[in-house]
Amino acid sequence: MPSSLEGRVAVVFGVANKRSIAWSIAQGLHQAGAKLAVTYQNERLEQEAKDLILSLPGAEGFMCDVSNDAEIDHLFAQLKERYGKLHALVHSVAYAPAEELKGNFVNTTREGFRVAHDVSVYSLIAVCRAAAPLMEDGGSVITMTYYGAEKVVPHYNVMGVAKAALECTVRYLAYDLGPRKIRVNAISAGPIKTLAARGISGLGDMLRSHAERAPLQRNVDVNEVGSTGVFLASDASSGITGETIYVDCGYNIMGF
Repeated sequence: MPSSLEGRVAVVFGVANKRSIAWSIAQGLHQAGAKLAVTYQNERLEQEAKDLILSLPGAEGFMCDVSNDAEIDHLFAQLKERYGKLHALVHSVAYAPAEELKGNFVNTTREGFRVAHDVSVYSLIAVCRAAAPLMEDGGSVITMTYYGAEKVVPHYNVMGVAKAALECTVRYLAYDLGPRKIRVNAISAGPIKTLAARGISGLGDMLRSHAERAPLQRNVDVNEVGSTGVFLASDASSGITGETIYVDCGYNIMGF
């Protein structure tokens, strides 16, 4: 099955800067021929996002804070008017207050727990609900998770619990949206030095441990994650839904 995305329209949430996983996937989708809509969260991030978007001929930028239902509704109204249909959606959005990613998990605050799950998990449900009517021909939804959803990663704390909820959400959405020929999958990437990852205490130790223990004896490259995103957006993955795909140099298979 071909991996070309010629004639397809994709929207990418979560581009923060040129080192973000969302940006790598956006570049891959563009190279595969997709028309791209790239969102940024707010005016503070607008300029850097627009500079990146301009480097992809034909891509367009839209502002959308996924924690705000009104902004989500406005965005998808714009996408419907501009493109008519939608074929792929990339959800690369996660956030927890910085203080929740330090110290002990038992000290997680009620507000920190709420924010982490609202932004990192509920936002996937919200954008899928808005996107589904535009995916008239079926489509592919891709989100980003991490191994901390399954095993304890010190200092990942409430984000690990949120990612576990996200992976479960992928399965329920895959079941709900399957009759519409909409597939929903997650990519579980190994640790990468993104802007979001830098907020995790002990990231350097995490990267060293990963490279030492992974069967490929290295850390994953962000472009490898981008290529997997293109695969999941394409017809080459037409029989895959509700899955978590590991792109972590094999780290997740190891017992110790």
